[in-house]
Amino acid sequence: MKEETIKSPLKAFMKQRRMGLNDFIQKIANNSYACKHPEVQSILKISQPQEPELMNANPSPPPSPSQQINLGPSSNPHAKPSDFHFLKVIGKGSFGKVLLARHKAEEVFYAVKVLQKKAILKKKEEKHIMSERNVLLKNVKHPFLVGLHFSFQTADKLYFVLDYINGGELFYHLQRERCFLEPRARFYAAEIASALGYLHSLNIVYRDLKPENILLDSQGHIVLTDFGLCKENIEHNGTTSTFCGTPEYLAPEVLHKQPYDRTVDWWCLGAVLYEMLYGLPPFYSRNTAEMYDNILNKPLQLKPNITNSARNLLEGLLQKDRTKRLGAKDDFMEIKNHVFFSIINWDDLINKKITPPFNPNVSGPSDLRHFDPEFTEEPVPNSTGRSPDSILITASVKEAAEAFLGFSYAPPMDSFL
Repeated sequence: MKEETIKSPLKAFMKQRRMGLNDFIQKIANNSYACKHPEVQSILKISQPQEPELMNANPSPPPSPSQQINLGPSSNPHAKPSDFHFLKVIGKGSFGKVLLARHKAEEVFYAVKVLQKKAILKKKEEKHIMSERNVLLKNVKHPFLVGLHFSFQTADKLYFVLDYINGGELFYHLQRERCFLEPRARFYAAEIASALGYLHSLNIVYRDLKPENILLDSQGHIVLTDFGLCKENIEHNGTTSTFCGTPEYLAPEVLHKQPYDRTVDWWCLGAVLYEMLYGLPPFYSRNTAEMYDNILNKPLQLKPNITNSARNLLEGLLQKDRTKRLGAKDDFMEIKNHVFFSIINWDDLINKKITPPFNPNVSGPSDLRHFDPEFTEEPVPNSTGRSPDSILITASVKEAAEAFLGFSYAPPMDSFL
């Protein structure tokens, strides 16, 4: 009976997490508590489906010059979709898919993220996409952040050519094992903290840490991916106030619509560590409004099956007052020096000299055992050069092209040496 009590909310949680953004929006639309937030209301407003004739009758204006992000001419003008063999779908998002691809000339495997420009423009998300591209350009020096090899675009699509990581999402492994033992959770938390600390050193706040965005590489090391919600140029003690993130991991200050800073990432680290140890995020409820209320008002409850150092770390990271949260004063140094991580040699960690506690045991690039069959069994699109007719949009291809000036990128030749 006890096991069923545990499994029931867990199954519901996993199902809800796979339902996707549209179903989530429909759910919060019916929650008066969540809908009190003005930015939630604006999200709901732009997310409502519109009738095609209405969309045509009221076309969106083209992006203004201030919305057009021009980072200079493409440094890789010759890259094109036909350079790749697209082999499998390995992920899906709001604006496109992630495909396993082999470069025909190099015979190297990549994860290629293909995004529909028109869908991005329809949701007014071009700034997030360009922010993701900008952050990816800065990730080349850190072992626990996914690397961008180059980016390019066609008239209607954007392409991120990324490191191919096939050890599986942390979410996938948590789904299978329910929770991790403390040494394994500590190893993952240390590598995640190291990556967040590096982003903070570049004045970047990640803002969307969750198990779906944490991958394992073929050896079992952490790789953070998906930088669409990163906020750039947040100086030490600087703040921002955009309402964004994933419901289970939203910090209290984000829900309160108060200014927040890089400590929002340490809250999310606490939420992910809690989930690794207990199987569900802290304050979780199937009812989104109740979960928000729990995050804001319910005291943190910790079961006695973890060490005192883990308990102390969770209490520090999941402190509702961000000014008292662990990391509020010295950022990553406070996390690094916490007693929970006292057995971690941080130099060995950053140099990948610590053997991961779990080996995904993948046989090679074609080994997709750790990807969800929901993705891999989906047919690969026949053409990556044409948008599906089902996407209803109001901007022209020309407008889409102009909105993403400067997206294309290729690293300087000496970075390949």
